Amino acid sequence: MNRAVLVARPDKDVVEEAEALARAAGYEPVAVLTQRFLGRAKFGIGAGKAQELAALVREKEADVVLFDAPLGATQVYGLAKLCKVEVRDREKVILEIFAKRASTAEAKLQVQLAEVEYELPKAKDRVRMARRGEQPGFFGLGKYEVDVYTRMMKSRIGVLKKKVKEVAQRREVFRRRREKFMFPAIALAGYTASGKTTLFNRLTGERKEADAGVFTTLSPTTRAIALGETRALVTDTVGFISGLPAYMIEAFKSTLEEISYATVVLLLLDASQSNAKFVRSYESSMAALDDLEVGPWSTVVVLNKCDLVPAEVIEEKRGLLGPAEVVAISAATGMGVDGLLEAVKG
Repeated sequence: MNRAVLVARPDKDVVEEAEALARAAGYEPVAVLTQRFLGRAKFGIGAGKAQELAALVREKEADVVLFDAPLGATQVYGLAKLCKVEVRDREKVILEIFAKRASTAEAKLQVQLAEVEYELPKAKDRVRMARRGEQPGFFGLGKYEVDVYTRMMKSRIGVLKKKVKEVAQRREVFRRRREKFMFPAIALAGYTASGKTTLFNRLTGERKEADAGVFTTLSPTTRAIALGETRALVTDTVGFISGLPAYMIEAFKSTLEEISYATVVLLLLDASQSNAKFVRSYESSMAALDDLEVGPWSTVVVLNKCDLVPAEVIEEKRGLLGPAEVVAISAATGMGVDGLLEAVKG
């Protein structure tokens, strides 16, 4: 496993999330360098901090630097040249996780599309650096012309978008078939690692992979369950995360649209998180639902992992959510799940 030095803002929850992303991508975090403002010119951090980072990389014998913010191609090159190791920004790390976790043809297409969309804005900088002899050839091109490189990437994006659209159209056919049976549709949504897949397994009897890592689910899975005297369809969906760029959301739009078509959306939140991270997770998730045109009237907020915290903490978390309808459960133990199903039926 490659040893990684992380660069992140000096916030405990931010650092913990950056470490979780690193581990999910297959890296071993060995040190963290913090700076309040990331994304500064040249190195993404101040020149003094950059020198400190290079020393830390040498001291820890690290193989890579993981930067918990977006970086431009020149910033990546500048840091890599200074530290003498590879540099990955936050978006690149997330894409690596997606690539590792993609198990279906649809997910793999969506990841490929997001990867090319990630590279396209960096094309001009990479070409300019290659012309100066600062970066070797890339993608097998024999010459460093901006129009050649960008035309190739745009063509690839067009092909991938067409394939993703074809998959989305097939999904729409399946969705219409399901709607003919008039079963209510329940979508499990929420911040990544909030326990959606664990709840899905609890409700359906499935054994989908569910661990404490991020982005366990990339492709939606739908199963039928008994709901009183009728049946309902439950769909597990990809998790949200703060700072997810628009091109990634667009690439996974056909997957996320499953949430838009749901009769009820169960928005899972991790009750064991610190208050600051809990609120940030809630706000990020609500913003994502708003982008998907999912209204609060069809959303039930679910406090999960309540077996890990005392009752007073659960009440404190309820208070942070204002007037939202809230149900407290533990998907791992089954506590409160019957009450959740009653709330869905009501």
